[in-house]
Amino acid sequence: MASPTYRITYKGSVAKELRKIDRQTQKRLLAAIEGLATNPRPDGVKKLKSKYDQYRIRVGNYRVVYEIADGQLRVLVLRVAHRKDVYLR
Repeated sequence: MASPTYRITYKGSVAKELRKIDRQTQKRLLAAIEGLATNPRPDGVKKLKSKYDQYRIRVGNYRVVYEIADGQLRVLVLRVAHRKDVYLR
C-alpha cells in the first residue's frame, strides 16, 4: 500500500525568506521541502520542544520549520532561515 501524499503549503513570509538565499541553496531547500510531501518525518527530523506539531529539518546550514496536520494530509512550512537566525522569533 502506498503511503499518502501530503499537500505542501507555505506561510506568506517563507517566499520572502527564500528570496534572500542564494539560488543553489534555494534549490536544495525546495527539493527537501518537496520531499516532505511523501515523507513528512524524514531521517534527521527533530520535533521542536514546546511546539505542538512543529518539526525541523536541516539542509546544510539552513533549517526548515514546519507543522504536520496528519488528519488533513498537509504540511505547512512556517520558516526557512539560516541556523543562527531560525529560532530567534
